Amino acid sequence: MELINILKERSSVRNYAEKKVEPEKLEKILEAAHVAPTAANLQPIHLIAVQSKEGLDKIGKAANIYGAPLAIIVCADHNKAWVRPFDNKQTGDIDASILTDHMMLQATELGLGSVWVCYFKPDVLSKEFNLPENLEPINILVLGYSNEGCVDTTRFDRARIPMEQLVSYENL
Repeated sequence: MELINILKERSSVRNYAEKKVEPEKLEKILEAAHVAPTAANLQPIHLIAVQSKEGLDKIGKAANIYGAPLAIIVCADHNKAWVRPFDNKQTGDIDASILTDHMMLQATELGLGSVWVCYFKPDVLSKEFNLPENLEPINILVLGYSNEGCVDTTRFDRARIPMEQLVSYENL
């Protein structure tokens, strides 16, 4: 499938079938994260793939994961993240976002649905998974087989601002 078609196929899924994600599909999703670029190639991300009922219940204390059979907690490692010297901006959250996007797109190509969850209680997640202080949960990628049916790939024509509002060439 062409990349632009994968991009248009991806949508936020909030209703999942009970079917488990096959191990080989999870491995491809994790491989997509593994090859994602990070600032200065420092790779300051740690992923926690959760599939057990107990683990998913722990995540459920912090966030709605919509009955999905798989969730990946994406954490930034503040001990490893690159820091921009001009303003001390640490890029762990950006790196985490890039990895998450790679995983979502790979999941779409594999026929899986996903939703990027940022509405969660980070303190609860940190406590439930005994995360050390240097690991900050940035988001939760929820994955599984969608119960929502096909998406309208032309929805962007209606749901996005016009290109001329998005892009400027040379000047604002």
